[in-house]
Amino acid sequence: MTIHEKLSKIQTRFKSKKSRFNSFGKYYFRSAEDILEATKPFLKELNVTVTINEKLIANEPMPIIKTTATLHDDKGMTIEAVALVGVDLKQKGMQTPQQFGSASSYGKKYALGNLFLIDDTQDSDATNNHGKTMSAVEVQKAKAYVKSGGKIEAIKKKYQLTPALEQELKTL
Repeated sequence: MTIHEKLSKIQTRFKSKKSRFNSFGKYYFRSAEDILEATKPFLKELNVTVTINEKLIANEPMPIIKTTATLHDDKGMTIEAVALVGVDLKQKGMQTPQQFGSASSYGKKYALGNLFLIDDTQDSDATNNHGKTMSAVEVQKAKAYVKSGGKIEAIKKKYQLTPALEQELKTL
């Protein structure tokens, strides 16, 4: 079996539940660790391995991490998939190692998703409410988020804020 046939087998049989929950966004998601755990049965069956490498490829104006997920077979053949992720050094409430760790986790997840053709149409990036208004509960959570140091810009990426609500958040 060629490495392409092995990869195709993984891609068509891959199953990984979204077992993690984001309480702020109210959605389930899978992590890089979940994806790697789901691939383990295939590794022995198909005599392949998976590696993940990261490299800082830019530092200005923001650090960019290039993450490469590679499938290796027993004949020395490889197939790679890449993800590029920026590190937001201005993210409030996070120390620099946490900012890099968050970007690293995100990059790993998406490099693996690219390699194994994981369809994330139901993940947070696909199911968030870009441009939608907020419910009363979401407004209260947004206020608590801002009070704890969160950025209004992060909320604006997910929701369309009324001028009055935006002004209220700025005064918190």
